[in-house]
Parts: sequence; structure tokens; C-alpha cells
Amino acid sequence: MLLPEVTIYTDGACEPNPGPGGWAAILRYGTHEKIISGGEPHTTSNRMELQAAIAALEALNQPCRVEFYTDSQYLQRGITTWLPQWLERGWRKSDHKPVLNADLWQKLYALTLQHEIHWHWIRGHSDDPQNERVNRLAYRAIPRSDPAA
Repeated sequence: MLLPEVTIYTDGACEPNPGPGGWAAILRYGTHEKIISGGEPHTTSNRMELQAAIAALEALNQPCRVEFYTDSQYLQRGITTWLPQWLERGWRKSDHKPVLNADLWQKLYALTLQHEIHWHWIRGHSDDPQNERVNRLAYRAIPRSDPAA
């Protein structure tokens, strides 16, 4: 069975870090495009990167072959290199301390099992049009405090 092919770009942002944060994802399937985003009032950029990936994979309604693009080495290295070691160690790092953001890593890991995903790291702010676009969307999703409040 051929899986539907989807391209995903994600980004997370925090201003300051930690502080209010936003995330965004662009999903492309053929000529169709879906944009999703969200934010939290107090978070970190790493949590927003993970949340973007989780939301993007949750938006898929069936198993897919995914070309996944991120400018986050934390996300890309975490899912491709560090995660197998964390699983072996019971969600602990090599120094035996708990994995940071384990709640989100565990959720992301469960979602990855449903799809065939090829993870790609791209340098941020390197003129990749979709990376620049998803970056702008993530920053727009950051909750701003109301100056009148």
C-alpha cells in the first residue's frame, strides 16, 4: 500500500526564552496546504518546537510518508539520535537525570510510530521560503499581553 506523501515544516518561538511562546506548522499534500499554530503564555522555545511537531503529526488523519523539515537541532537530533538511547535508559539521559520535556517527547514518539518520517534539519534564516514562512507564523502565534490590562 502506498502511503500518502506529506511535507511538513515546523517552527517554535519564544520571546524571551523562557516566556510567552508560539509554534506553527505548514502541512502540504499535493496541491493542498494546511497551516496550524498556537501559543502558550509561559514556556520555552524547545517546548514550542516539540509542540509544533506534535500538532503537525496529530493533524494527519491516516498513516503517511512524511518529509519533515525543522530548523531545530534539538528536535531533529532528539528524535533521530537521542530518543533511542532515552528509551533504553527509561527516559533518562546519559548522566542518569530525567530527560527534559519528557512529556512532549513521549507524545511525539507515540505519534511517530504511526508514520514513515524522514527528518530534515535546515539552517534557520537561510532563505528557505517555507522555513522563513513558518518562522513568521510561529512568532505571530506568541500570546501578547494586553497593554490595557
